[in-house]
Amino acid sequence: MEERGIQKLRWKIIATTLCFSLIPLFVLGFTIYYQFSVSYTAKIMDSMRTLVDNRRNAIDLFLDERAAQLTTLANTQSYQQLSDGDYLDRVFTLMQSRSKSFIDLGIIDQDGHHVAYSGPYQLRGINYRNEEWFQEAMLRGVFISDVFMGFRKFPHFIIAVMRREGDRRWILRATIDTNIFDALVKEAQVGDKGDAYVINKDRVLQTTPRFGGKVLGTEDESNYSGFSGSRIEERQLQGQTALVAATWMRNKEWLLIIKEDPRVELMPLFHARHMTIWVILGGILIIAVGTVYVVNEMMTELIKADREKAVLDASLMQSSKMAALGKMAAGIAHEVNNPLAVIKEKVGWLKDLLSEEDISASENFEEFKDALGKIERHVERAKKVTHRLLGFARRMEPTEEKVDINKVLSETLSFLENDARYKNINIKADYAPGLPSTLSDSAQMQQVFLNILNNAVDAIGKDGEIQVKTGYSVKEREITVSIADNGPGISNEHLARIFDPFFTTKEVGRGTGLGLSISYSIVEKLGGRIMVASEVSKGTVFTIYVPVRGDAVN
Repeated sequence: MEERGIQKLRWKIIATTLCFSLIPLFVLGFTIYYQFSVSYTAKIMDSMRTLVDNRRNAIDLFLDERAAQLTTLANTQSYQQLSDGDYLDRVFTLMQSRSKSFIDLGIIDQDGHHVAYSGPYQLRGINYRNEEWFQEAMLRGVFISDVFMGFRKFPHFIIAVMRREGDRRWILRATIDTNIFDALVKEAQVGDKGDAYVINKDRVLQTTPRFGGKVLGTEDESNYSGFSGSRIEERQLQGQTALVAATWMRNKEWLLIIKEDPRVELMPLFHARHMTIWVILGGILIIAVGTVYVVNEMMTELIKADREKAVLDASLMQSSKMAALGKMAAGIAHEVNNPLAVIKEKVGWLKDLLSEEDISASENFEEFKDALGKIERHVERAKKVTHRLLGFARRMEPTEEKVDINKVLSETLSFLENDARYKNINIKADYAPGLPSTLSDSAQMQQVFLNILNNAVDAIGKDGEIQVKTGYSVKEREITVSIADNGPGISNEHLARIFDPFFTTKEVGRGTGLGLSISYSIVEKLGGRIMVASEVSKGTVFTIYVPVRGDAVN
């Protein structure tokens, strides 16, 4: 492939991979963040609703308890008893010992005269006939006022309870401690910028806000009319975003308002957003680096495969030439053998003539005899050459020779040393000492060992170990050669076909499927046998059994 085509293909694969990898990553990140944002925002809203509802219930309970306490006192005591200043002081002292919520306590008759008073102010004798709270208390029976200045000239609110005794009506009135009430409201404040306060229906502040405004001031930032229950919303107040929760009291037309800085409440959401961004950026970086690395590796393998293909094509061409040369050699051998046979026959006939005719006295007899000997020797030499040519063209029958299996293995391993070292494969040899020799064909035995060892190296790939071990069974009179690797192993399905011709588990182009088949045939022809055992993920063991010929035992 041309360099420009390879580069173009590389960038096309990188762009396509990044596109199909990053789009799902962005979609997933956005979806996760959006779902978390929606869920967390809803959780915050529910939390604020719970907070404002609980605080409203606490304030309502506070006012109800104070009103109930005064109602009980008014209904269990007579006007005559409570209008006695000393008695009223004792009652107020008892009330204070149980609750510090009241500032003072007073008795007002039906004409508005303050007939008895217990507290820090000088209010006895003042007439409240024209005061709004007096009119409301006489009308409703129980009345909780808004905050007002009154005769104290200080912001406060009161709870008044009216009781009838025959034709007489009178009012028991108590002033609530605004500090305690303010503290009760401010318990709803959350964070450094949270706020909580109460306003009436006219938006007049009944408690002091934390930031800006004061009691009896006007809250002009928003309109809270036209709703019931609780309302939670995000609003712009004084140029800043705030979460605002508001709810109306049940027994008083007061509105409880709680404000929170959303940045405080949404801080985990902001952290999640930042984390999502960093995760996406990290994912982009990893995907990009991984894509470039994988594509470069692919391109390297593609270039390598392309070069190997070129080499294979050249090798196939050379093989074709060698096959043609083999046929030609076989033809030449047959053609040459015929005249050689005739020449040898004629040489024999001439020798017979020399022995039958009486020409030994000829002065050229020795030259004739020497010439015939030379012709015979060279004919034998030519026959050996033709025999080699025939061996080149077809497989020759195995030759028998004295074979030292340990030596054959050692020579075979020397062929693989460089390849094994390059692939970081450790080959351990454990040769049995005193191993007997046997009559066999060393070249073909070496081919068997080389095929199995090459398969072991290919199976491991890199970073592995091969163990070669020899042994001798006296009982069976056979030499055992064990070749074990720690490669990926062979499945049972493939193990049954391992010696079949043209069966291979290697990639296309990397194996012909003939190596083990040929090895099996060679071992059988030499009178031995070959066995294989394998376990997936653990490795494979080939065991070759070579019979020991009696006349070759050391």
